[in-house]
Amino acid sequence: MKWLLPRSLPAWVLLIVIAGLLAIQVSTLSIVSRERTTSNNMLDLLRLNDRALSLTKLMYAEKPEDRTRIAAGLSVPPHVLTTTDSSAITSSIPVDDEMAELEDIIVGRLSKYGVEEARVRREKAKADAGQHTFQPEPDMGNVERELVDLSSDFTTTDTFIVSIEFKDGQWLNFTLKATPLSPLLNIDSLPLYGSVAGLVVLLSIWALRRLTAPYRALERAVRRIGDDLKSPPLPEHGSSEYTSAARAVNTMQARLREYVEDRELLAAALAHDLRTPLTRIRLRLELLRKSPLRAALMQNLADIEAISSSVLDFATYEARGEAPERIDFWSLVDSIADANPNVTFDGARKHARGLICMGETIALRRCITNLVENAVKYGGKARLSLSHDESRVLLAIDDDGPGIPEAQLETMFRPFTRIEGSRNRQTGGFGLGLTIARNIARRFGGEVTLRNRPGGGLRAELAMPMASGAQARAAE
Repeated sequence: MKWLLPRSLPAWVLLIVIAGLLAIQVSTLSIVSRERTTSNNMLDLLRLNDRALSLTKLMYAEKPEDRTRIAAGLSVPPHVLTTTDSSAITSSIPVDDEMAELEDIIVGRLSKYGVEEARVRREKAKADAGQHTFQPEPDMGNVERELVDLSSDFTTTDTFIVSIEFKDGQWLNFTLKATPLSPLLNIDSLPLYGSVAGLVVLLSIWALRRLTAPYRALERAVRRIGDDLKSPPLPEHGSSEYTSAARAVNTMQARLREYVEDRELLAAALAHDLRTPLTRIRLRLELLRKSPLRAALMQNLADIEAISSSVLDFATYEARGEAPERIDFWSLVDSIADANPNVTFDGARKHARGLICMGETIALRRCITNLVENAVKYGGKARLSLSHDESRVLLAIDDDGPGIPEAQLETMFRPFTRIEGSRNRQTGGFGLGLTIARNIARRFGGEVTLRNRPGGGLRAELAMPMASGAQARAAE
């Protein structure tokens, strides 16, 4: 069941708001319903008391036969009025304290009119009472329709039965229908409740988006820092919580940048300083023209110089900054492919033209060249194909080499990582080409991925975001 629960803070807040809204609505409706029931009950008792007073004042001075005649004239169903020699309510014991108190009140008010006893009972509505409802006509007006509906509702409510005894022994019996309770939610009010609830939810969503927008920007910035430490710092304005978090992230980014720059400068300085003693050693080796150790030492020296050059390139590749510009990606790939006889560019050239991305030409050329050279070194030949989707340019570089174990595909992007055997110092580099290629791609919002081809070999894929305005032209 945990997968049903939201996973983000805005979703949790929205869920709490909706749950609170529902709880408040249900509680309010319950309280209102209870108060309406109590109020209606008191109103019915007041109506019953007033009706008993008015009927008693009208009939107490009349003769028994005149009371019967008047009662017959005033009796209109469902409010029945009769006079009898015995009470319509057989039991003289009240059913509850409320009815007993009401009987005492009636007797107290009507004692001056010769009333000696009063009995009140409440009968529940019969189950089949709803069968005698009125059906409004289609051409009725609003007032008439409301009156008909209200009259129909009266037929389904409880009935009060009251018996009043005059001093001459005659009983006056009448009935009074309880006031019907209209539903709190009906066809007319439900759209209003739904509209208000929907408005509250929409306003809550809008407020939450406004509230969490800085934190989404913070998340994107932190992710961007992971790809490029030289990305612009976060703006430090907004709520106090966001300002504190942004300031902490900016401080972290500055310290990380200083840390990485220090290591880069250290590696660059070491690699650079090694060139002087290496040059001296090479000059001295030249003096050993016929020594059997000369060839072995020259090979070791070449390895050391290659390692030093690779470390220097890796440490300083970001220091050679250029201004980002719009680059014709197809032309760049085509020029790299033409420079290497072991590379074929079999992309759909016609529809691949006009694919523009933003970046630095030298850095992006270096990124693609590293990927192509890896394919040539380890697969003999490289096949390049160019495509695009809605927002990215996709360059696929295939080779026919032995591939890489699936568990080590991501590991190959770490510095100085190589696979023993086919990918060693004799057949390849020093494990920095893929690292530099991915770092360059990520600096411009792209990505480099590796995967084994189903038919054998390896595919390196470079994805670069298209420049603004290039998506529409690419779609055309």
